[in-house]
Amino acid sequence: MRSTADFGEWASARTAEELSEPFTFVVDQTGALRLAPRRSEHMVCAGGEAVLCAGEISFREESGRWAVNEVSNQSTGYCPDVSSWPALAEALDQAGIVRPSGFTHEVVFRRCPACQQLNIVREQDFVCVFCDAVLPPEWNVDRPGR
Repeated sequence: MRSTADFGEWASARTAEELSEPFTFVVDQTGALRLAPRRSEHMVCAGGEAVLCAGEISFREESGRWAVNEVSNQSTGYCPDVSSWPALAEALDQAGIVRPSGFTHEVVFRRCPACQQLNIVREQDFVCVFCDAVLPPEWNVDRPGR
């Protein structure tokens, strides 16, 4: 989706029940917002390509405009860093969707440099849940072996 018209057309093709559920989203390399049902894989939504941002998003209609209700970077396929927000913000702006100033729920992903397992960091506890090694403060999911 690249415009308000694109999003309006997409939303009007959905039932009220569908719109009450969150959606899987990606922002592709061209900056376009792609949406799929929540149970869809992010990789499928992106056509197997690299993305600028990925996660889950829900919408609400208010005063005749669409707005983001909740949004996260929850994607275990891409494990995007929280710093991917600006790509999504720009895509939402292009689609004419009112948005918050950041993710309403941030997920912090890190790869353990010791055992290579993927971790979700909770409560700023940068310790691997698999081997107790210290996790790096910077995002490193796309760099196995570092």
